[in-house]
Amino acid sequence: MLRQQAIVKEFCKKHNLGGSAEIRLLDTLSELGEVAKEILKGSAYGSKPFEPGENLEGEMGDLFFSLLTLANELGVSLDVALDNALRKYERRLKKGSAGSESEEK
Repeated sequence: MLRQQAIVKEFCKKHNLGGSAEIRLLDTLSELGEVAKEILKGSAYGSKPFEPGENLEGEMGDLFFSLLTLANELGVSLDVALDNALRKYERRLKKGSAGSESEEK
């Protein structure tokens, strides 16, 4: 388990911040939307190169927190999940692309 994942698990327990997987997923998607909004604002909706605004870091923190709570609720160890994802991308890259189309080869 990631160190941050354990910290968030203890934080939620201490402050009685339980929630079902469905609620955690909706919260994570909502926070992802907030990050998307900041990126759109920082690029004037794609009309100029992206420049991070003052709220981006906070929104990324909220998204990370939400993802950690979702993983905790589902019993997923994010360090194991990340290791597996890196191995998957390594295999794909050896076949020529990091995209899922490499799985067909």
